[in-house]
Amino acid sequence: MIPEIDIAPLFAGAGAARDAVDKQIQQAASEVGFMTITGLPNDVLSARTRRRMLSIFDLADADKRALTRQNFAPENSNVYRGWFPLQDGHPTYKEGIDIGADLVHPDRPTDPSDPLTEHTPMPDLPDWRAACEGYYKEMSQTGQVLLRSLARGLGLPETRFEAAFAQESSTLRLIHYPPRSEQSFGADRAAFEVTHDAKPYYLLGAAHADSGFVTLLAQDGVEGLQAQMRDGTWISVAPREGSLAVNFGKLLERWTGGAIRATVHRVIGQGTRRFSVPFFFEPSIDAVIAPIEGIGTPFEPINYGDHLWEATTRFVEQKGIAHLRQPRGIKTATL
Repeated sequence: MIPEIDIAPLFAGAGAARDAVDKQIQQAASEVGFMTITGLPNDVLSARTRRRMLSIFDLADADKRALTRQNFAPENSNVYRGWFPLQDGHPTYKEGIDIGADLVHPDRPTDPSDPLTEHTPMPDLPDWRAACEGYYKEMSQTGQVLLRSLARGLGLPETRFEAAFAQESSTLRLIHYPPRSEQSFGADRAAFEVTHDAKPYYLLGAAHADSGFVTLLAQDGVEGLQAQMRDGTWISVAPREGSLAVNFGKLLERWTGGAIRATVHRVIGQGTRRFSVPFFFEPSIDAVIAPIEGIGTPFEPINYGDHLWEATTRFVEQKGIAHLRQPRGIKTATL
């Protein structure tokens, strides 16, 4: 089962209720690597907010093209942020946009030699931008609250991870999974077909574990997200209104020496249009991740930006860009 946890006490300060939630989160993180959470303040998960953010999918094709990454639209300059289109012949079949921290920090400087620092091309949709800005800020706050809870659950000072997030590089992604056309399967449809509970489905999102720290996912009422348990079985993560699905990434698993699990997950479908809004809560690009004394097996420190680039350029929506960034290596103090 996927644990469901009311995290409201995490926003209320120290006390027995917060301690109990810390324990629940640590158990979910170490045993399942997945959970759903409720109890967020400010009605941030309202259907109205989602509709405003997802209105970007109503843009004309020409407007979407103007936002599209260079690997799909050579006339554009954006490489890492921006729109990615549907692609046939792959197990992952989705379109959407990746929005960076410049959404809420527009003055953050860019480095022409580092695509991870580029600003996001944005549509001229004032209501859309306002909704996305508010959502980004709320998800960032939720990520910080979970960050401190995870540290306490590991027996560490609650601020142990915070220096690494001084200039977080989090990504807000808006995704549309349309029903798959026959053309989308390419030459081998059978390779994309799966069976769950004796019913036929097809893949919309290939099985993978996220590369980073924590992912906060708002679903839009349509089932399809599944997490893989330790015995190999797949469990559906219900899209309950007012809740977020939360999973932990490979960076956090490595950072904590396996004390927290990065769980493989996938998206399946049967012909129903589906939307989702993941927020990837990520450290600063130049953060250096090093072993935590007394936790897990030692490993060589890594530059977070190098880790992120290597991991994300393996995904189909980032294909063909791996050569556009050189590794930065270890240049700052370890965290």
